Formats: sequence, structure tokens, C-alpha cells
Amino acid sequence: MKKQTLDPMGVSAFCESMAMMLHSSIQVDEAVGLLQQQSGKEKGGILERGLHVMKEQVDEGSGLYAAMEKSGIFPDYALNMVRTGEKSGHLEEILFRLGRYYAEQKTITEKLKNAVTYPAAMLVLIIVVLLAMLTMVLPAFKDVYTDLTGSIGASAYRYINWAYAFCCIALAVMVLIAGALLFGLYLWRNGKREAVEKVLNRIPICRSILENMGLFRFTSALTTFISAGEMQDEAVLNSLPMTDCKSVEEKLHRCVSRMEEGHSIAQAAYDEDLFEPVYGRMLLAGERSGSMESVLGRLTNLLEENATALVDRLVGIVDPLLSGVLMVTVGLSLLSVMLPLIGMMNSIG
Repeated sequence: MKKQTLDPMGVSAFCESMAMMLHSSIQVDEAVGLLQQQSGKEKGGILERGLHVMKEQVDEGSGLYAAMEKSGIFPDYALNMVRTGEKSGHLEEILFRLGRYYAEQKTITEKLKNAVTYPAAMLVLIIVVLLAMLTMVLPAFKDVYTDLTGSIGASAYRYINWAYAFCCIALAVMVLIAGALLFGLYLWRNGKREAVEKVLNRIPICRSILENMGLFRFTSALTTFISAGEMQDEAVLNSLPMTDCKSVEEKLHRCVSRMEEGHSIAQAAYDEDLFEPVYGRMLLAGERSGSMESVLGRLTNLLEENATALVDRLVGIVDPLLSGVLMVTVGLSLLSVMLPLIGMMNSIG
């Protein structure tokens, strides 16, 4: 049975609440108990069940990490961060960072869903309109011409064939695109993400979105680990699995090799073109000035904004393209079937 975990906003809300209570000098066991009371309204919910387990664990003397792990409702990244926070004594700060991280993840995920939903709806609309053209509109015009002339003339027949051809070709293309998207979604959800990424990486804007998302997740995790007091090499190794992007992981592995030779993460990232040159110089400057953590935080925000801008640009390209396909196909088809009618009216006039 698949483990049920909290969604990003649920994790964000939990971490923010715990951080605020710890900041107010409330002990972990008391904080968990207060959260359990607040979640009592959601009987049978994931959080309510998880907090019940956590309360039992902390009452027995377990720490927050052990209680969260036992509950089984938190993602691995959150668990690793909390464990690091407990070891380093920066639990409160780590929880605040986790709250922001998962809130940002939710925002970007919703943005991506919205970016896919509207084009998908447009694609379905185009298929429905084209089917209506082929099964209702064009046959209706054909019947009109037959009733007017007793049989379809050669010119009218040719024009109607053109209309049918336009609609059939457009419908076939749209169905193929829809089928490819559904197949890609199936692969993505069934552990074949790498195969989908290989296809998406062939499209420049999609490759940029994937890489920016991967770098955003990496820098966010790296900032959290470094703020918790971990050494750079350990922080990079712990952050690497969070990228979820093959091309970024390959660059990071090369960065790790350079770090093993004695280079810092900033220098290794700059040499391996992990970030854009301007971002790489920012990281170098931050390292030299002793403000690495604040520069990483700024870089994380910039990467998030850049990923959002790229998604908006992709939507700005796809939406007009699909709308144009619909208008051109329907327009040419209607023009083709209207030309014989215009000719008949001119003859009558």
C-alpha cells in the first residue's frame, strides 16, 4: 500500500506552527499536543492520524525527528532537515525554512498545473470542434448542395473534399498530441520520469524549466543544510538527491569531484557552469565576503522567479498556437464549403 504523506501546504503549515511554538519556548511534546487538539476537527485525516502517533512518541521521550518518522506522513526531505536541525541545535530555524520551502514548492507546482491545464482544455476543445465539423457541419453542407442541384457538382465536390482533408489532418495531429501527452503523464506517474525528461530536454524552453526547477530545489536544500551548520561538502551531497533533474545532477557530480580536489562549492559551481554566469559570480562574491548563506537565499528566490517566468512564457507560446490552429482549420474548412454556395448565389443573381 502506498504511503500517504501530507501535501506541500500541509507540511508547510506544520513546520511553521512548530517553529512558532518553539520560538515561544513551548516544548516539543506540548507543541505536538496543541497541534493535535487543533487538528481534532479533521477526524480520520492524514495529519490527525500522524499527530496522534507523534504525540505517543514524544510522550515516551522521542525527539521530533523520531516522532515524525514514526508517523509516516512526512516526506524524506523534511525528515532529513529536522534530523539535521536537532543535531546542530538549529531546529527552530530549520522548521521556519522548511515552512517557506514547501510553500514555495506548492506555488510552483500549482503554477505548472495551471500552465498544463489550460492548453489541455484547449486541446480537448479543438478535438471536439473538429469532430463536430466532420460529423455534423460538413455533412450538412453536402446535403444542402445535393438538395439544391440534385447532385454535387465537380467543383463543389472538390471544395468539400478540401474541407474534409483540412479537418481530418488537424484532428489526427491533435489526437496524436493528446495521446503523447497522456502517455507521457502515465510514464511520469509510474516511475519512468527519466524517459519523459529525455524528450522534454529536446525542447529548449522545457529543458530550461526543468533545470531551473532542479537548481531551485538544490539551492533551497543547500541553504538549509549550511544554515544548520553542516560542512559544504556534506551539505552538497545531502542536497544533491533533491534536484530531481538528470542534467543538473550530472553537473553537481562534477562539482563534487572538483570539491574533492580542494575547490569550494562556489568555485566548483562557477567552473562547471552549474548556474548562469551572473549567478555564479554572485555565489563567488558571497563566499569571498563571508555572506554565502544570504547569497544562496537570494539565488534561490531568483531561480524560483526565473522558473515561474519560463512557465509563463511557455503558456504564452502554446495558448496562441493552439488557438491559431483551431481558427485556421475551422476557417479554411468553412471557406471551402462556402465557396460553392457563393458561386451558386452569383449564378442565380
